[in-house]
Amino acid sequence: MNILVVGGAGYIGSHAVRFLLAAGHQVTVYDNLSRGHREAVPDGLLVEGELTDRSKLVSVFREHQIESVMHFAAFALVNESVNDPSLYYRNNVIAALELLEAMKEAEVKKIVFSSTTATYGEPEAMPISEATPQQPINPYGFTKLVIERALADYATAYGFGYAALRYFNAAGAHPDGMIGEDHDPESHLIPVVLQVALGQREQITVFGDDFATPDGTCLRDYIHVDDLASAHLRALEQIEPGKGICVNLGTGRGTSVREIVEACRKVTGHLIPTVMGDRRAGDPAELVADNRLAKKLLDWTPKYESVESIVETAWRWHKSHPNGFAS
Repeated sequence: MNILVVGGAGYIGSHAVRFLLAAGHQVTVYDNLSRGHREAVPDGLLVEGELTDRSKLVSVFREHQIESVMHFAAFALVNESVNDPSLYYRNNVIAALELLEAMKEAEVKKIVFSSTTATYGEPEAMPISEATPQQPINPYGFTKLVIERALADYATAYGFGYAALRYFNAAGAHPDGMIGEDHDPESHLIPVVLQVALGQREQITVFGDDFATPDGTCLRDYIHVDDLASAHLRALEQIEPGKGICVNLGTGRGTSVREIVEACRKVTGHLIPTVMGDRRAGDPAELVADNRLAKKLLDWTPKYESVESIVETAWRWHKSHPNGFAS
């Protein structure tokens, strides 16, 4: 299948590209490189461009005989979305709608959309199932929900087939250590902890140790980036015209901040000093997926069963690329 991966130079998108190529698909990457990395894309696959350039997109669809799309090109920093909502509405909503219009013009009507658990806001019940009300509490989560709703409408009106995959905490790196997580600034817990092991930070701050959890620190569901990539391919294979799939992608296991630090200590052999800080506003005590629907609809099960195995892949990447792709 000829697949256009939008945002394929980013963290999750670049891993999906590797996975699709290994499965024998023809891949074209479309990215403006504002937050992605040219080095993360295999030679000859990258088309540099903006999603708002509809004529260029339509040309790419036709030139490469694209049959389906995977969309990873959203911005995904909660605090940034609160401080600069205009940026998020322009990139995550307006640009995504331009993509859908280009698809419609080129008569390409299959898309896998990278959504998020942030569409649920702060659920009261755990684990989080797809029946949980979607009540986002920040612009990032809301912009993702807008596109989920748009996809449902495009399916009804234009015959689009789609999958909206709601990620929990993406983590890890490709097992060969050649691509991995490289954000500026870095806000994800595992790479931040590993920066301490690399000597790039003196210590890790744990924000709150008085939550109603077994060890007092927040619980999150960490899903390996390659498991996310495999779910995208499974979802693409299940898409039907005029219908949609909306599923959670997580392991169904909660791992605390303390447990992440301990896993990083074990994998790296470094002490990794920690200090306790105050809770951050809006931090839920627990966010864990109910992933039974994904297992059922996609015939998918995460392969990385322990957080240590996830950290091992991340450490392999960060140790060999301490400055990210710039190294």
